[in-house]
Amino acid sequence: MNGIAVLQDLAHRPLDQLDLLWDRVEVSQLNRHPGGHPNSIAWLLWHSAREIDAQVADLAGREQIWTAQGWQERFDLDVSAGDHGFGHTEDQARSVVVEDKDLLRGYLDAVTAESTDYLGTLDESDLGEVIDTQWDPPVTRGARLVSVYADALQHIGQAAYITGMSDA
Repeated sequence: MNGIAVLQDLAHRPLDQLDLLWDRVEVSQLNRHPGGHPNSIAWLLWHSAREIDAQVADLAGREQIWTAQGWQERFDLDVSAGDHGFGHTEDQARSVVVEDKDLLRGYLDAVTAESTDYLGTLDESDLGEVIDTQWDPPVTRGARLVSVYADALQHIGQAAYITGMSDA
């Protein structure tokens, strides 16, 4: 298995992990804030998809599917087109309210498909390309992609934890 195939497998993991808990996620749980935390299940899932979409679109040099495929309109959130939740204040995080759980899964599914398509355009040499020199060491395309999917997996895990809480 080469690096591209590994990344394509990794790109599917957030959606795969979501599917493991999806039947247990109740619509009534989506916008709750257990323990008073500002990040609800809805925010965690929306942010996971948004961060993958935003970062992969940047790497691919294309428009985010958030706007290109009309997801921004379907979600109808009070967020800018470029907002993906990074750096949200408590009030901003709490303002991400989604009543349709299938909308959340649908967006992550679309982002996963777009992401794996992009990965299919790369070859091994693309993974070592330095894309961000603001860090020490500089960030390669491969490292950025791993970081994007790892962060999304953490947020899906947080959503799974909340789903399993008896008071969620």
